Amino acid sequence: MRKLKMGMIGGGKNAFIGAVHRIAANMDGLIELHCGAFSSNPDVSLESGKELGLSEDKCYKSYTQMIETEAKLAPEERMDFVSIVTPNHAHFAPAILALENGFHVVLDKPITLNLHEAKLLAQKVKETGLYLCLTHTYAGYPMVKQARSLIAENHLGKIRKIMVEYPQGWLSSDFENAGNKQAAWRTDPSKSGISGCMGDIGTHAAHLAEYISGLKITQICADINTVVANRRLDDDGNVLLKFDNGANGILVASQIAAGEENSLKIKVYGEKGGLEWHQMEPNTLIVKWPDSPAQLYRTGNGYLSPKATFNTRIPSGHPEGYLEAFGNLYRNFALTLQSKLENREPTPFMLDFPSVEEGVRGMAFIENVIASGKSTQKWTEFSILGTKTLRS
Repeated sequence: MRKLKMGMIGGGKNAFIGAVHRIAANMDGLIELHCGAFSSNPDVSLESGKELGLSEDKCYKSYTQMIETEAKLAPEERMDFVSIVTPNHAHFAPAILALENGFHVVLDKPITLNLHEAKLLAQKVKETGLYLCLTHTYAGYPMVKQARSLIAENHLGKIRKIMVEYPQGWLSSDFENAGNKQAAWRTDPSKSGISGCMGDIGTHAAHLAEYISGLKITQICADINTVVANRRLDDDGNVLLKFDNGANGILVASQIAAGEENSLKIKVYGEKGGLEWHQMEPNTLIVKWPDSPAQLYRTGNGYLSPKATFNTRIPSGHPEGYLEAFGNLYRNFALTLQSKLENREPTPFMLDFPSVEEGVRGMAFIENVIASGKSTQKWTEFSILGTKTLRS
């Protein structure tokens, strides 16, 4: 099998997430960086590409030039897929253009700037038959896979309650007006969309709750806050949830929790027992029983589920963290594309990466939760059709 050729949009010099994507894509030797339009500034794009070892002719001035030029090359010479690592407002147009020109897509979350764009993108994916991988990174952890397997196999019984929280402290002050570029675009409605905190990390928490439990959110009741003075988007929120099996839940997301780092946690409780996972201690899954001691499941051991094992690279006791979880998404996506190129059916393990459907649900979560936060009604139905409040 040859390496897949990746084109990158965004992720130029000093861009945090672009470097993370490149490390993750390179981790398993399945993908190589082939070309890029690394910045809206052509000079920065050229300089970034050269620093990454690309020839000048593979450092494009714009994503349009890159996609249209690569599409004209012979199949063995052009890129196989596009990785889009830009702010939210610059997701939709390049993703649509890539799909229209026959290229698969890897896309940062949230998938688009709004729900309308997300649904159009989902329709384009369906029309083309191409793959789209959405980088909900936390779904890539082995112990998250193990938690999902335990619930799917009914070890916990019917799920009754889900508690997920994602506290950060990096926006506890007015950093967007102090030269922090990451803070600046994430608090700018024209670049981030209608939500700040809930769009940035609340979507991660909601996706994790649905992915691990196998359930879907059906109703929400949200308290959305903007705590830092003069900030234009939410930076804190609390959401009550109801799921499609009758379970209830709580989702807390905050970026003004001073002193917190990246403290994503989830607890799921069923009729027979519960489980707990912390992103900052990712190698451990705690499983709790009402009539016996709690169990610690650890990454890399032989007693884990096949899916957890498939997403583990090294023996037990060697930490696998954020980069490896990110790498699992790229690895599974690459194996899926290689299967397609060789006219083989990808296995369910290969197809285990977030897709455009999760992207649509993520945008629906954002729009519904912001509408609920503004509403005087206690509970609102979770809808992927959009909300009258937000369209008015």
